[in-house]
Amino acid sequence: MNKQKTNLYLLGKLFLALFIVGFFYFAIMMQSSKKQEKIGVSYMTMNNSFYQVLNEEVEKRVDARANKLIIRDPALNAQKQVDQINFFIKKKVAAIIINPVDGNDPSLIAVINKAHRKGIKIVVVDSQVSAKAHVDSTLLSDNYQAGVLCAQALMKKRKSAKILLLEHYSAMSANDRIRGFLGALTHKYQVVGRLNTWGQSEIAYPAVLKRIKQKVNFDTIMSLNDQAAVGAIAALDNCKVKNVDVYSVDGSANMKQLILSNPHATATAAQSPKQMGKLSYQVARNLIDGKKVKSRINLPVYLISKQNVKNYNVTGWQ
Repeated sequence: MNKQKTNLYLLGKLFLALFIVGFFYFAIMMQSSKKQEKIGVSYMTMNNSFYQVLNEEVEKRVDARANKLIIRDPALNAQKQVDQINFFIKKKVAAIIINPVDGNDPSLIAVINKAHRKGIKIVVVDSQVSAKAHVDSTLLSDNYQAGVLCAQALMKKRKSAKILLLEHYSAMSANDRIRGFLGALTHKYQVVGRLNTWGQSEIAYPAVLKRIKQKVNFDTIMSLNDQAAVGAIAALDNCKVKNVDVYSVDGSANMKQLILSNPHATATAAQSPKQMGKLSYQVARNLIDGKKVKSRINLPVYLISKQNVKNYNVTGWQ
């Protein structure tokens, strides 16, 4: 009798073990049979550590869910970005996170609307697109305020100035920064030149070098971003120019280190690609899950100058 009970007990344990194994096998098979969710990302250029850091935050969250992130770099080419959005549509992505090369480009607006009609969620980051484009949410730093902060810092340092602007004409975020800067200045502050640098060091350097050699008189540079500012500072150093203050927007490691060590580097209005990356993924995730999100999210900016730079991490982004 005891032997029979033992056999029945062992048989029960065996059935329980088989049930548990079968359950987990079924769960795994169901999980693997689910269609892998895809998210497409296209930033205006990956030749900028801001977008690299932003994308790292998105990528690790996509990887954590065993989904797929399709990354494309239009390299500041609007038509290439249009082609990339068409590719995302073909791949049937669930959402697109885009930093537009040119937010007013008709072809880009058209392809964004095409993706939206297909049910793809559209999240715009670090800039904006024309109101004609149907997007679900836009996340960006307070770019206008970033310009205002630089102007306020300039007015505290100089009672008047002759200013060279470094711009990126097709980027709406860059235009907002310059508008904020100019809007906060009084008539004593004169713009003596404007250069379209596309926010790139390798374009800003020769452009500023040329202005210096043309003996254009300026004592202040306002740059749309740190990358262009770094190129401008290199040109000033190359020509041994003195007493020119450089202001910019971003808060990159390169600019913070220059603020510590270079007399030209004066201040940068800092933003956070880490926070933007985390939020952009979360917004995309909420949209995919059918949750409501804000149509526009503004992230705060703050000024890093020679007076407070030691309070910040100068080896990376915030």
